[in-house]
Amino acid sequence: MRGRVADLVSAGAEVIHFDVMDGQFVPPITFGHQLIQGLRDLGGTFFEAHLMTVTPERHFQAFAEAGCQRITFHAEATAHTHRLVQTLHSMGVQAGVALNPGTPAEMVEGVADIADLILVMTVNPGWGGQEFIGSTLEKIRRIRAWAPSADIEVDGGIDPETLPTCREAGANVFVVGHYLTKQADLGAGLRELNALCG
Repeated sequence: MRGRVADLVSAGAEVIHFDVMDGQFVPPITFGHQLIQGLRDLGGTFFEAHLMTVTPERHFQAFAEAGCQRITFHAEATAHTHRLVQTLHSMGVQAGVALNPGTPAEMVEGVADIADLILVMTVNPGWGGQEFIGSTLEKIRRIRAWAPSADIEVDGGIDPETLPTCREAGANVFVVGHYLTKQADLGAGLRELNALCG
């Protein structure tokens, strides 16, 4: 893990996106805040933790202290999305709110003006290498229509073909995992994708 993150930092990645899974919200289990804390010495690259967890608020403090500048939690995991955004802001951390592919855009309409980022999952969370779900494009368009200045992130199946489509729909932040891991030259792959971001 450390070598791969170091490669991304060296290649000029603007953000390192960490998928944190608890084995409950999604079946896999990944890692905790200690891993991120151990990578923070690799430089000043922006770190974000994507908490795919049942009780995300229990982990906010640990991931903030580990060096994450943004923490994203799922709207489906709480009845208190607005309060959790406020909690993260009170810690001096950016707040992201994520939506699964089957969750309607309206779940984040009430916090789009205070969240720092809305994450639209373009695959079902939990596993890398899944095929992009085309129906999520309409969700991106709907969010962009009523949140013209929001940062809208997409995560899942993003590659040189799907990135421009998502950008056209209104996304402006792109999480790329599987595609980059297959590239012989990580830097060249990152430059190719950055060029498509405009």
